Amino acid sequence: MPVARWSFWFSASDSLPEVAFVDPMMRRRLSALSRMALKVAGDCVDAQTRARVIFASRHGELRRTTDILRDIEAYKPVSPNAFSLSVLNAMTGLFGIVRGDRSPATALSAGAQTLGYALLEGHALHSEDPGSPVLVVYADEPADARYGAVEQEVQRGAFALLIDAGEAPQGRLACSVTESKQGSAAQARAFATQSEALHHCLSGGESAAWQGSGGTWQWSWHVGPA
Repeated sequence: MPVARWSFWFSASDSLPEVAFVDPMMRRRLSALSRMALKVAGDCVDAQTRARVIFASRHGELRRTTDILRDIEAYKPVSPNAFSLSVLNAMTGLFGIVRGDRSPATALSAGAQTLGYALLEGHALHSEDPGSPVLVVYADEPADARYGAVEQEVQRGAFALLIDAGEAPQGRLACSVTESKQGSAAQARAFATQSEALHHCLSGGESAAWQGSGGTWQWSWHVGPA
């Protein structure tokens, strides 16, 4: 798939990125997840670009949902604002409102393989209509400790990638998936999460792999047009 722009945001601390393009009234309503997602999304598209959006997150607004459940447990009233923004596709709605863009938007979650399937969905949309840009946005943060240990837990951070053949692309991203856990890992460095693997691939130009229960995902980067 042709990649026009991409952005990655990660912080080991609880710091949050700046999203100056968001109205201050709306900015106060944003969760940490939405801030991270909007930051990288804003890096990849300007105000004039209309793009179909795919937002992906394994846990989504789980922290906001957990706070709502705690209020219910404590017999406190649930905030309508918090409830309306607790859904998985909250970020896509906010992004569309901020930009005045009514392009189609999709939200998906697929466990530890969420980012990989988001890119697959982006590739499918681009193949269906190559003339219309597709923005893939992934954001996640670890689940609250009260949920216990999570297998192949995510790291806190966000990633966005603009699939667009209309402008001179930086390069092409290729992905392969094999059922076997053997073979691919020997050809590419393996990472604990898909987001780490993809970041390594795009920033270093080297193949990167991630192994899950369903097999091995491997990404490679090719500079220049097809």
